Amino acid sequence: MAVETLSPDWEFDRVDDGSQKIHAEVQLKNYGKFLEEYTSQLRRIEDALDDSIGDVWDFNLDPIALKLLPYEQSSLLELIKTENKVLNKVITVYAALCCEIKKLKYEAETKFYNGLLFYGEGATDASMVEGDCQIQMGRFISFLQELSCFVTRCYEVVMNVVHQLAALYISNKIAPKIIETTGVHFQTMYEHLGELLTVLLTLDEIIDNHITLKDHWTMYKRLLKSVHHNPSKFGIQEEKLKPFEKFLLKLEGQLLDGMIFQACIEQQFDSLNGGVSVSKNSTFAEEFAHSIRSIFANVEAKLGEPSEIDQRDKYVGICGLFVLHFQIFRTIDKKFYKSLLDICKKVPAITLTANIIWFPDNFLIQKIPAAAKLLDRKSLQAIKIHRDTFLQQKAQSLTKDVQSYYVFVSSWMMKMESILSKEQRMDKFAEDLTNRCNVFIQGFLYAYSISTIIKTTMNLYMSMQKPMTKTSVKALCRLVELLKAIEHMFYRRSMVVADSVSHITQHLQHQALHSISVAKKRVISDKKYSEQRLDVLSALVLAENTLNGPSTKQRRLIVSLALSVGTQMKTFKDEELFPLQVVMKKLDLISELRERVQTQCDCCFLYWHRAVFPIYLDDVYENAVDAARLHHLLDKLCKEIEKDLRLSVHTHLKLDDRNPFKVGMKDLALFFSLNPIRFFNRFIDIRAYVTHYLDKTFYNLTTVALHDWATYSEMRNLATQRYGLVMTEAHLPSQTLEQGLDVLEIMRNIHIFVSRYLYNLNNQIFIERTSNNKHLNTINIRHIANSIRTHGTGIMNTTVNFTYQFLKKKFYIFSQFMYDEHIKSRLIKDIRFFREIKDQNDHKYPFDRAEKFNRGIRKLGITPEGQSYLDQFRQLISQIGNAMGYVRMIRSGGLHCSSNAIRFVPDLEDIVNFEELVKEEGLAEETLKAARHLDSVLSDHTRNSAEGTEYFKMLVDVFAPEFRRPKNIHLRNFYIIVPPLTLNFVEHSISCKEKLNKKNKIGAAFTDDGFAMGVAYILKLLDQYQEFDSLHWFQSVREKYLKEIRAVAKQQNVQSASQDEKLLQTMNLTQKRLDVYLQEFELLYFSLSSARIFFRADKTAAEENQEKKEKEEETKTSNGDLSDSTVSADPVVK
Repeated sequence: MAVETLSPDWEFDRVDDGSQKIHAEVQLKNYGKFLEEYTSQLRRIEDALDDSIGDVWDFNLDPIALKLLPYEQSSLLELIKTENKVLNKVITVYAALCCEIKKLKYEAETKFYNGLLFYGEGATDASMVEGDCQIQMGRFISFLQELSCFVTRCYEVVMNVVHQLAALYISNKIAPKIIETTGVHFQTMYEHLGELLTVLLTLDEIIDNHITLKDHWTMYKRLLKSVHHNPSKFGIQEEKLKPFEKFLLKLEGQLLDGMIFQACIEQQFDSLNGGVSVSKNSTFAEEFAHSIRSIFANVEAKLGEPSEIDQRDKYVGICGLFVLHFQIFRTIDKKFYKSLLDICKKVPAITLTANIIWFPDNFLIQKIPAAAKLLDRKSLQAIKIHRDTFLQQKAQSLTKDVQSYYVFVSSWMMKMESILSKEQRMDKFAEDLTNRCNVFIQGFLYAYSISTIIKTTMNLYMSMQKPMTKTSVKALCRLVELLKAIEHMFYRRSMVVADSVSHITQHLQHQALHSISVAKKRVISDKKYSEQRLDVLSALVLAENTLNGPSTKQRRLIVSLALSVGTQMKTFKDEELFPLQVVMKKLDLISELRERVQTQCDCCFLYWHRAVFPIYLDDVYENAVDAARLHHLLDKLCKEIEKDLRLSVHTHLKLDDRNPFKVGMKDLALFFSLNPIRFFNRFIDIRAYVTHYLDKTFYNLTTVALHDWATYSEMRNLATQRYGLVMTEAHLPSQTLEQGLDVLEIMRNIHIFVSRYLYNLNNQIFIERTSNNKHLNTINIRHIANSIRTHGTGIMNTTVNFTYQFLKKKFYIFSQFMYDEHIKSRLIKDIRFFREIKDQNDHKYPFDRAEKFNRGIRKLGITPEGQSYLDQFRQLISQIGNAMGYVRMIRSGGLHCSSNAIRFVPDLEDIVNFEELVKEEGLAEETLKAARHLDSVLSDHTRNSAEGTEYFKMLVDVFAPEFRRPKNIHLRNFYIIVPPLTLNFVEHSISCKEKLNKKNKIGAAFTDDGFAMGVAYILKLLDQYQEFDSLHWFQSVREKYLKEIRAVAKQQNVQSASQDEKLLQTMNLTQKRLDVYLQEFELLYFSLSSARIFFRADKTAAEENQEKKEKEEETKTSNGDLSDSTVSADPVVK
């Protein structure tokens, strides 16, 4: 005994057994306490470091992910170990085949489907050069070769599976059975075979739908033909070409003719050399048919139900198996065939992968035409009609579906949050695990249902080429959002889910083991021995052993195959078997939870429906409240933010109505609260993206127009206040705030400038005529000086040149007006009339005559705006005057700029010569060059600030000779039109000034000295100052108004006695009007007198010519004296 072997030294310890246990418990408690404290301490450190660390994971940011899928390290041979050697072999063979099928399926899904689908994608027809198609196909041949090998391998596996099953179910009664198969149904094998047939069928569908691939293949074959005719030209050996052509033919026949599936089922399954018999094996035929029906019964019950998991995929497999069964055994179950077709009413189409949609009815009719003939046409037609109606109904019910799923998913997420954040109680641990399991499965089921709706609806629309409504697109995109919400929910709680999944699998394995052990006891208790009972017991032991371990794919497969044998002979009661099946299904789901959820929530198929994205993004953007829905919209947001900032800064402009109560309001700031978004291998930070865009835009626009720097600074500040964006300062050299309109801009658009701006002679300022803004722009000497400083003084001559070109055009119109018969005849009449009456009228031009001309000209016609020809002529002269005013301002601005630049020179009279000083000091050549430059700059500035160019004189000299030529004699009548023009101007000026006090200020103005400037300039060009002065026009006007004012005053005195108030009011108004007119004429007279000074009105043309001659003679004389002195000096030198 063990006790006897103990050393006598330890004998006494037996008494202290109890105390030792208590001591161990105390130590364990202390250790537990320490761990709790340490955990909380670590949690506090984590929280202090970053509030995002914890149980919640961020889908976009986490660099680490948990892989929960258990990996099997034991081989199948190690796992399948029982005393029953024959059973071991059977299960091992079937398990190996199933694993092989799974591998092939995985390879097809990850490599071949995408390779085929994406062939030719990304290259548009426009970007393709001739020959690109052939090059692309040439590179694709190696892929097709791999696909060919893959398809061949699939054929071999299908053949082997059929042979292995046929070998087990033998109809030959004489031949020995491997194991007793009565009641044994390896349904799993048939399901796997169905999966492999689905792969082949999918490859057929992808190639069949790929028009680009077929077109490129045809082009490639044509290319080969041309190579064949002249191999040396292409540098190819002829003997290599033949085998390659054969190989291409093989590829075409195997892959591109849509015969991949057909060739598989048409294989010779019967062994020719007396091996396994298949087609004549009636037992196998019955077993095959029974298995298809069993799988179909399970699938049919769940199809279209909320608890559907993968029944659609299995249905495709069933159709494949049914066609294979027909092909091998040539028998057909019409009733079952009809049942298969009836499913089309529930499921009109199935998405195989991406945008490849499969119609079961077409497949079954095409592959088994014999059976299709037995059905009436009406029922077949009904299926197609049902497909159309399904799509219509789906379009109508989509919005409701979205709402209901929105509620379902939201409540499921709440359940997830609550159940996962709840502390697990030890007394209710099993119940808690069951609840968690159910919630996880429910999340997956929602994902599956939503994914199915999206894929089926979108692909059906695409396949049937029917247009989708905007509402349907929005609804489908909302479903995509829900799908992603489910995926994110699982991901966010990865830590807790991972923890729960391992516990749930253990719990489910425990339940399964319990059921199996009950059945095993039942088998053992039955003392009747038979080989079949032994098989059952071995199978149950195998299932038990395999379940005792991680829940890997291989172990679950072995359990499934073992239970196919272990459930015969009623080892399980019906009420025991169903719960076991449910537990096994749950175990399948939970073990692959992460992978299954990822597969269902994968939205890569949307690549084929990318046309819907703009509609969806527009919708998201319009409803900015749901900013969190947005994950790929930036440029529009940038533009909108920029627009909002601009409109906010320019609120003083009369812009569109921005009243939020009328036009609504979008809070775009919500977009900036989003976390950075992961988009493939890029991270997009909306806040940073928009900030960069605004920084870049504001910087670039400030460099273009430096005078706008203040506006952009304001917009930067507003972006920080309103949206919390941290903007970068531009650090550009800011121009003065009073830069105003640039000289270059005015110069280029001088015709617009002179018509839109009004000139003020005394202040030397231009004022905008009208504006949509609350303020009017002005331009004065400082603005011009600033512009000249920016662009340099060279711009002044260019501006005067532009003005000269502009005046040329205006004078042409001026000449046309003066030449007009109606005008010319009236003017000649007026001149004759004045000459006749001037002696009687004290040499004054009568006011009435001018008024008569002003009124009479209206009879010639008026414009739609109500302007007479005289109004237009007045405007023309004002524009000419404005141009001259602008030239004057350019000269003043130049002088202003020069004086500003020279102000740092201490004494203009005594400027030091720096070049000489440098020479004296003997400094370097570079310094000498710099000193020379400085001297030239100083002399330029001194000269510019001292004189300035006489631009007015230039513009008079250039036009005057032309104006005074005999051919322009009609222009000599101009002085006589000045009186009616002044009258017209005064009326216009008074109406403009009156508008200043009115609410509607359109046309309001308080100055327009361009007119006076224009009249003075034209009179100078025509040398008509004396002729105009001979009219004594302003004296005539003054006398006329004073006379009327006196008459009114006299009348007022008379009426004040009679106390007639109304009459007195009228007289007061009349007097006020006369005063206004007189004052306006006086102002015009002063302006005209001032303007004449610029053009030296004190001298006539003859006097100016005389003065010019005298100057020239003086110059000649001085030159003559100089030459004489030189001549006389010569002999002295000798």
